[in-house]
Amino acid sequence: MKDYKIIAVGDNVCDKYLSRGRMYPGGQCVNTCVYAKLNGAYTAYLGKYGSDQVAECVRDTLKQIGIDDSHSRCHEGENGFALVTLKGNDRVFLGSNKGGVAREYGYDFTEEDFAYISQFNLIYTNLNSYIEDDLKSLKETGVAIAYDFSTRWTDAYLEKVCPYVTVAILSCAHLTRQERETEMKKVQSYGVKVVLGTIGEDGSYVLYDDSFLYAPAVHADDVIDTMGAGDSYFAAFLCSLLETSQTGAVVEGTEDRMKERLVEAMKKGAAFAAKMCAKEGAFGYGVPVLGRTEI
Repeated sequence: MKDYKIIAVGDNVCDKYLSRGRMYPGGQCVNTCVYAKLNGAYTAYLGKYGSDQVAECVRDTLKQIGIDDSHSRCHEGENGFALVTLKGNDRVFLGSNKGGVAREYGYDFTEEDFAYISQFNLIYTNLNSYIEDDLKSLKETGVAIAYDFSTRWTDAYLEKVCPYVTVAILSCAHLTRQERETEMKKVQSYGVKVVLGTIGEDGSYVLYDDSFLYAPAVHADDVIDTMGAGDSYFAAFLCSLLETSQTGAVVEGTEDRMKERLVEAMKKGAAFAAKMCAKEGAFGYGVPVLGRTEI
């Protein structure tokens, strides 16, 4: 499909790099909007902003890049931020304010919001977005949901979230092979059609229709910062699935064709993630650190 649209509903932050004295706009949903746009998608962001300079930094950046955030909410108070330092080229999180105003207010979606969301091919969100209680309503728009569980999930959380999800990603580098396969099968058992498990430099696996598919990682020659590596992989993976769709659906076609599309998507995700490791922050646009630098 040539023209496809992804909306990210959820978190935004600035990552404050204490080792550099600079902060970079980000958050998994904002990252996904930017990365998907770089892969050819029309993207939009719907989230919750604070009223401080951190929020202004994120909004200004999205405006520069050309990502619509007109359905986002603005609340009085502190925007989400995270404190980060670097150990070699790897980012190390030192703490966060847990989303700032985002954890204090609901989305309170309106019929206008749902009508807007229904124009998209895919909704992306994640476990940092305080979105769990809204997933049922989002699914009722008829738009498929892609969900990032990161490294933090429990059986109870999977049971609550998975029935509304079409594509899931789990970060599995900390698991043994048997543990990874067990957890991916568990996610599938709750109704998720495509389960992606990434294992860092060792590549990635997809579980689809009871079959595991594998693709190797792509070596990054000029690693500056690994912030956003997983988000960039998942965004490119999702874009590839929509590009190769005839109808705009993530899951379509024969079983053999679907497996071909999934392997192609894993390869594109790996290549794009390697490319983005050459940027500072998740995707650049750094400014001097503003606001609090302690938790």
